[in-house]
Amino acid sequence: MKKILVGTHNNGKFKEIAYLLPKKYKKISPLELKIKSPKETGNSFKSNAKLKVKFFSKFVDYAVISDDSGLCIKALNNSPGIFSARLAKKHGSFYRAMKFILKNLKNKKNRSATFVCSLSYKSEKGKITTVQGNLKGEISMKIKGNKGFGYDPIFIPKGKAITFGEMSKFKKLKMDHRFLAYKKLIKKVKI
Repeated sequence: MKKILVGTHNNGKFKEIAYLLPKKYKKISPLELKIKSPKETGNSFKSNAKLKVKFFSKFVDYAVISDDSGLCIKALNNSPGIFSARLAKKHGSFYRAMKFILKNLKNKKNRSATFVCSLSYKSEKGKITTVQGNLKGEISMKIKGNKGFGYDPIFIPKGKAITFGEMSKFKKLKMDHRFLAYKKLIKKVKI
């Protein structure tokens, strides 16, 4: 069975990416190999995804896929953006970070937001391909649902009436920013 390293320490992301990848692959986590995460020093989702894929590929001789994703909220100057995970860390949890975001949006009319995912794939031969998927939506008035992970309970995708946190896993997996990025990736490379 072919192996692929899914370069993330986030269990939610690992499961989503593993689900999107073909069944022929054995999906390996950096945690299994005791590989730490690199410092995210990039200034964009794409540069961070690329940085991660280059870092993780140093440890294995098979294909690697990495993701950098986050939530960009228009009324908050597109933050937390690339600092989405770091905001949660700063506040002690994603739940507290969501509370903080909702508080900051209290008097804002515009609640539009975009979930962004950059995927970077390095083939066994060493070629790197990076793509980005953007999913538009808005921030809910309160935290709703306990499905998904991260900021899912405050994000309502465009055209839907419920948050990702209230949505079934499979419904979310067939439409989210990671799925959109993956669709772009498989048009460019044969995985």
